Amino acid sequence: MRPDAAGPVGSPDDDVDPLLLGRRIRARRTERGLSLAELAAALDRAPSQLSVIENGKRELRLGELRRIARALEVGVEDLLDPAPPSRRAALEIALEKAQAGALYQGLGLPDLPVRKTLSDAAIETILALHEELRRLHEERAATPEEARRVNGQLRQEQSEAGNYYPALEQTARELLARIDHRGGPLSHRKVSLLAEALGFTLHSVPDLPHSARSLTDAASMRIYLPLGRGTADPRTTVLQALAAHALGMAEPADYGELLRQRVEVNYLAAAMLVPEEGASAFLRGAKAQRELSVEDLRDEFAVTYELAAHRFTNLATHHLDIPVHFLKVHSSGTIVKAYQNDRVRFPTDALGAVEGQLVCRWWSARRVFRTEDRMRQYSQYTDKPGGTYWCTSRIESGSGGEFSISVGTDFAHTKWFRGRETSVRHGSTCPDPSCCRAPDPEVERRWEGSVWPVARLHASLLAAMPTGTFTGVDRVAMLEFLERHAPPADGPAAGTAARGTAAAGTAADGR
Repeated sequence: MRPDAAGPVGSPDDDVDPLLLGRRIRARRTERGLSLAELAAALDRAPSQLSVIENGKRELRLGELRRIARALEVGVEDLLDPAPPSRRAALEIALEKAQAGALYQGLGLPDLPVRKTLSDAAIETILALHEELRRLHEERAATPEEARRVNGQLRQEQSEAGNYYPALEQTARELLARIDHRGGPLSHRKVSLLAEALGFTLHSVPDLPHSARSLTDAASMRIYLPLGRGTADPRTTVLQALAAHALGMAEPADYGELLRQRVEVNYLAAAMLVPEEGASAFLRGAKAQRELSVEDLRDEFAVTYELAAHRFTNLATHHLDIPVHFLKVHSSGTIVKAYQNDRVRFPTDALGAVEGQLVCRWWSARRVFRTEDRMRQYSQYTDKPGGTYWCTSRIESGSGGEFSISVGTDFAHTKWFRGRETSVRHGSTCPDPSCCRAPDPEVERRWEGSVWPVARLHASLLAAMPTGTFTGVDRVAMLEFLERHAPPADGPAAGTAARGTAAAGTAADGR
């Protein structure tokens, strides 16, 4: 952090752990023989406020840290030292972090207060048991669990980056410059011109393998598109194929690489459909008018609501200084996609995965399905354990049914959005089961032993990826298709290159 910076110490840019910082303050206070009340008085604070700081429950601004350092007669650098002040402090920090993690929270155990009476040996035993549980979870994880774990890691990386990738934005600008696109919606004609500029021809065919959104024959420079499916914007499908080519992607070696490629391909395609320069200027103007709306961004660039919501999350934090979260939720209540760089808490499993988890019934993403007027924007405030959030949601239909698309932010930033005047407000205490997950005890007793549901399971729950490939596409069907559609050996593309492996579009929407 710069010496004159006013931001909080411990913000994502600083890599300062508030818990470690608090422990170092406590250690130095104890070394000086000061009580909590004495140091609080020197700082003109209440002891309870200082206790919150020492327990790592609040981030400090640099000015506050300097005052504390002066009171303790130490340098700021000493308090920011990344090493725990003692082995005991290191154990306490590790225990508190373990208890705050998804694995411990998923066990439903009560919090264990870290007191002086809790011995070092007891803490070491608890940490060893926690580590063994984590190891067993990972060892027993089959393909779907591994997919969720990797997805969680990638989502964390996106959050730390504010879901904004400058290199991909620059690539989008360079590609659009090749067709002299200067703003506004990207037409079908211009998408075709971009494919031509990159050396590709487009071919719509009726027999594209069902598991593929597109197929690219890199040797013949052909992109095959489905004919007659009518479910996705063809511009997006073509741009995703071109994005994979522009980024020089090869077939991924593992699931983590597959997901990362999907994120980059979808991001680059969206950045071409909704270019950064025009979109950021449009959003800044809307913010100045306090009329931010995903719907207006959708209409301005002629894209789907989901793509506009994705693009809003790419740009809102970087250009507008507004932390946001995004949710795509099936009508059943399960999360399909989720992203946040605000402090909202999504439901997670023991490995920290969000996808497939049930959203609280009182959140906007679920309540929107109850509305009869699907033409109007649905907005609501929700009081959650971490604070009050405002969200706007809209329903879109797809091949898998109906989905709600939601964008939200914390109460402090609501003033910039259209829909902030809504009077709809609900409270949520999830993950507390009494909020919406536990049935009425009387109703449960009345039906106990007399109900046997048949679950509707999807094959994807049993195997996230086909055996032997990481593209999510049936390899036999793909190769048979290419054999049928390959140009003659003496055709225009002959001799350009030895025929390599074809690149297949993903079978489902990426993150």
